[in-house]
Amino acid sequence: MTATSHTGAIPAERIAPADAAGRSAAASGNRAAPFITASGLRKSFQMGTTVVHALAGVDIAIEAGTFQTIMGPSGSGKSTLLYLLGGLDRPTAGRIIVGGHVVNEMDENALAAYRRRFVGFIFQSFNLIPSLSAWENVAFPMRFAGVSRRERQKRAFALLERVGLADRRDHKPTELSGGQQQRVAIARSLVNEPRLVLADEPTGNLDTASGQSIMDLLAELHRDGRTVLVVTHDPRMAAYATHRVFLLDGCIVSEEKYREVAGVI
Repeated sequence: MTATSHTGAIPAERIAPADAAGRSAAASGNRAAPFITASGLRKSFQMGTTVVHALAGVDIAIEAGTFQTIMGPSGSGKSTLLYLLGGLDRPTAGRIIVGGHVVNEMDENALAAYRRRFVGFIFQSFNLIPSLSAWENVAFPMRFAGVSRRERQKRAFALLERVGLADRRDHKPTELSGGQQQRVAIARSLVNEPRLVLADEPTGNLDTASGQSIMDLLAELHRDGRTVLVVTHDPRMAAYATHRVFLLDGCIVSEEKYREVAGVI
């Protein structure tokens, strides 16, 4: 992983490196180590007197530069897996390595740096700040990286142009359609040039045409060389994916098993 960017280096002293065996395997083998690996990943929640096992021992390896869809019925653990990989939540048990760094061993400061430098998040509900304009929403994450207002504005304008919203940069979220709000959210996810883009049901609140435009944008990010993981119920997304992951009851299953149990034709 590179140590510099527009936003500065991740504090190396707060990032837990992969173990020596993992580093040597990545360095000496003919095949590079996966960009993301998770092993024995578990996440449990206490709901009253009941313990809910959102993930029940997930093992996964994801190569750099792939476009992966994560599919499964509600409650299967899709979003939980995404949030753990993105450092938004901590596992109950298991190990997560992304880009050679052990995410589950990071302290809160290192996790914040990891999310800021390494990951771009896109959510179903957009998560835009209502009082800010489109460009201010896009620029907002750069405030925490010490980027000047002039530079924040410059980069935000360029990203809004890229997603086709140059003429809407001064509009607030309430003045934008759902599809436009999601494009603002995508632009915001790119401000720190992340290697990994995580999208949680990005077309879930959109009409058919708007959803298609968002899928096209995600495919463009993949073509740029980013690793893209998308939690989705939208079957159209499969056409863009290089790989598909299927979850049932907190476990990764084969596509055949998924179709059998979920009743998908």
